[in-house]
Amino acid sequence: MNELRQWDRVDPGAIVEQRLQALLFEQDETLLDPAWTRAQTLVSDLALRPAKRLRPQLLFQGYRLAGEPDQVPDGFWTFATGLEVLHTFMLVHDDVADQAGVRRGGPSLHRSLGEGRLGENLAVVAGDHLFARSMELLFGAPLATAPAAASFYLRICRQTAVGQYLDLGLAARPWAEVTPFDALKVAELKTAQYTVAAPLACGAMLAGAPPHWVEALQRVGRFAGVAFQLQDDLEGIFGDPAAMGKPSDCDLRERKKSFPLLLAYRRATARERSHLERLGAGSTEEELSRVKEIVQRRGGITGTRRAIDRVLESARGVLDAGHLPAPQAATVSAMLARFIPGSFRAVSPSATAEP
Repeated sequence: MNELRQWDRVDPGAIVEQRLQALLFEQDETLLDPAWTRAQTLVSDLALRPAKRLRPQLLFQGYRLAGEPDQVPDGFWTFATGLEVLHTFMLVHDDVADQAGVRRGGPSLHRSLGEGRLGENLAVVAGDHLFARSMELLFGAPLATAPAAASFYLRICRQTAVGQYLDLGLAARPWAEVTPFDALKVAELKTAQYTVAAPLACGAMLAGAPPHWVEALQRVGRFAGVAFQLQDDLEGIFGDPAAMGKPSDCDLRERKKSFPLLLAYRRATARERSHLERLGAGSTEEELSRVKEIVQRRGGITGTRRAIDRVLESARGVLDAGHLPAPQAATVSAMLARFIPGSFRAVSPSATAEP
């Protein structure tokens, strides 16, 4: 355990941000054309805005469980930077699909590159470039374990694409046809595996961890990732815009049928349901406030918090099952307690379930 604590002095997010400045673009394209140079500047601005860097953080947490505590190979940081470039690509394309105007406290890339369809087209192409660059970094990382880890992560990304596809489709479906279980399916496919489970498992793979460790981390991460998305759903309605880096009402205006909203809809009166059904980009502040009151009154908050508790209990069950050695299980538990503050309480792997 003392060796594991030596890793606490490392700040993966800061290291990856430094690497991003150097690795985001190759030298052979810097002088291709002034228009592309401008695009590079805007992409770099987006990638380097203040962010949680969750995937590099969790990749590092997975690596620390099986890696040598006295050093981290340079290839690990190349791989971690590749994950962040890949994530930036996904954000760019998601913002176009969602018609989102704000990302990380600034304008989304398509809004910066041009107006209307032109800006969207340019952003899609810039995103394609980011995807290609991320593949170079992930598969080119000088680690023997990198290709297998990269292939594993891309398999998860295919599920993420399915989750995004379903999420976009839910917005167009009538409220009465969508259930909270549909939202949970999207949460697992789009967020849980990609944001939490895959980075944890890939970090362990990069360090050469045994397969049953990798499998256990993926299972824990899947449950914790669903909890993370459900918490994010609450913040998408009631969160602090300054902390989120985007408006707190964006999910409401984008008509996202998130878990808290769907819980409230199922328990709402006919009149209350009509308020939810009229949500959209043109909703007034009064209408948004009324919807928030309905979500609170009809159990959207308390029901979501109960769901968070249930999936986190499942995560704790995996840790208590002995698939990981006790020191590693305790480290994962403590890490998730920081990752989802107030939800995942650090427990001893041998502790009994909560009363």
